[in-house]
Amino acid sequence: MSSKTLTSIGPANRIARSEETHPLTWRLRDDAQPVWLEEYQAKNGYAAARKALGEMAQADIVQTVKDSGLKGRGGAGFPTGVKWGLMPADESMNIRYLLCNADEMEPNTWKDRMLMEQLPHLLVEGMLISARALKAYRGYIFLRGEYVDAAANLNRAIEEAKAAGLLGKNILGSGFDFELFVHTGAGRYICGEETALINSLEGRRANPRSKPPFPAAVGVWGKPTCVNNVETLCNVPAIVANGVDWYKTLARPGSEDMGTKLMGFSGKVKNPGLWELPFGLPARELFEDYAGGMRDGYKLKCWQPGGAGTGFLLPEHLDALMYAGGIGKVGTRMGTGLALAVDDSVNMVSLLRNMEEFFARESCGWCTPCRDGLPWSVKILRALERGQGTQQDIDTLLGLVNFLGPGKTFCAHAPGAVEPLGSAIKYFRPEFEAGVASNSAPATTGQFAPA
Repeated sequence: MSSKTLTSIGPANRIARSEETHPLTWRLRDDAQPVWLEEYQAKNGYAAARKALGEMAQADIVQTVKDSGLKGRGGAGFPTGVKWGLMPADESMNIRYLLCNADEMEPNTWKDRMLMEQLPHLLVEGMLISARALKAYRGYIFLRGEYVDAAANLNRAIEEAKAAGLLGKNILGSGFDFELFVHTGAGRYICGEETALINSLEGRRANPRSKPPFPAAVGVWGKPTCVNNVETLCNVPAIVANGVDWYKTLARPGSEDMGTKLMGFSGKVKNPGLWELPFGLPARELFEDYAGGMRDGYKLKCWQPGGAGTGFLLPEHLDALMYAGGIGKVGTRMGTGLALAVDDSVNMVSLLRNMEEFFARESCGWCTPCRDGLPWSVKILRALERGQGTQQDIDTLLGLVNFLGPGKTFCAHAPGAVEPLGSAIKYFRPEFEAGVASNSAPATTGQFAPA
């Protein structure tokens, strides 16, 4: 295993991490047990919160995060400080909320789980500082219901923080009040969309909302609301403690994204795992030096850079740099930063059929392209998988990729669902053509041909 490895879920060995270079993971224990309050404070925990509440004005915290270049770590990559700045400055709007999006249901993504299970106080501290910046008096961690251990650990951390005067009334004598609650979801992927999350938190059906108005103006229970991802919020304490200039030195030269990122690789690689790494790292380094390359007897066929909703890339794309713009140059998105290696034994039609079944099932059904288009793609992929497809099926699939693309559906669920489908046909079209029945009529260009 590479000496560069920082941390890994699973049997991989763990080695020392540096506070100066690994702000998210340096406090992790070698035995993977949770870091509770006493140990967290011994490792400089809540020092940033004391600084933010005792020495910094609310606007200064917002400006610091904005200047740091921190972007959302949930997949969209929107600048965090800019998002915070959208909250109204009107002091009469004194009821506002901070929501943590911990509904980590993207297939092949488990980074937030590690933070919540092993470093629950890091998230609590990040939310406390962020709430002070946003003047939010109440926060909710909207947690994936299957994360039972994370729920238990977060609730214990919240109780520890309350007992220590780090949550509740007049925190650290600052006059600032903040309550924090864990809310477990009922298991719907669509709740990862921030407005669907808000609807679910309110007890409504988890459908996305029309925007504008944006949550910063009209969010949970009609009040100004900010929604941030777990990993995003966990970056805040280190930025406040160590400053903007330090944070900008963490990324590799050439990266337009600042700081570090939890990245991983799964599939039939020798060392599947999760590591905190600098933005701008070549994907090949992640694949070869950290994940160890493919297991003996397997060959890399293609890979996804960041969850099931990102497009497939070929082995030659491993030279791309792991930041949003670097992955964008080779035709897809970085997403969550947790990559999947697809080996040469996998049939792409079967793989895509499995993926699209998931996305079709998880559609909220609110808009027609997503509600009808995704099941349609599943029906066609099943036929191709059985060798019963028609000549026009592939054109129909490409038409669906176009009609369900960005800007053509109510939210980003369908565009993310069809991105891997379009890339798979682009790079592995013969595998799809092999599913066309021998007695199928020749294809004709019709209304579902790609535009």
